[in-house]
Amino acid sequence: MYHENDPGLLQRALNRFWDWVDGLLSAASAATPGGGIGLFVVVLTVVALLAALWWRLGTPRRAPASSAPLFDDRPRSAADHRATAEAHAAQGHWNQAVQERMRAVVRSLEERALLDPRPGRTADEAAAEAGRVLPAHTDRLRAAAREFDDVTYGGRTADEPAYRRISDLDHALERTKPVLAATAASATTAGSASSAQSTPHSTTHHGAAE
Repeated sequence: MYHENDPGLLQRALNRFWDWVDGLLSAASAATPGGGIGLFVVVLTVVALLAALWWRLGTPRRAPASSAPLFDDRPRSAADHRATAEAHAAQGHWNQAVQERMRAVVRSLEERALLDPRPGRTADEAAAEAGRVLPAHTDRLRAAAREFDDVTYGGRTADEPAYRRISDLDHALERTKPVLAATAASATTAGSASSAQSTPHSTTHHGAAE
């Protein structure tokens, strides 16, 4: 009955913890030049350094295991993505502007049947596939995909020049004629047929002359 008002196990543990913290601070205060004021200055300096690092580097982000899909589940036209990109650009929201403009590039290629509409496609995959039919822009397509990935998954911040590069690429692709495999194969077949026809003709003509 004499111990019924004693603190519980948790309370005793907390009391010991705070006694330990108090002893630690007292020892640090005694070891720091200036006593308690010196310790306060040291703690304040450490907090200021941590705040400066957080402001400079931002919140740590884990790199994704693999690239996520380029589009979400809401189908939108290339014109819609362009309009949204321009609206973000007008407000200086360059990250969102870069993302939407890259989506406009890929959606435009899908609308022109240069890429098949495929859910789950990443920016890197779209750039690689588009480079096969638009070889003159292969490097720019890959660079645009890297910009998209860096902003969306790499934690980097875009700027106006990055957005303008993708916007210029979008306009350039609209004016570029694709190099289609079927067209190249037809041209090759036609050339072979033309050569085959010209050869017998020359032989017959030569025989007639003899």
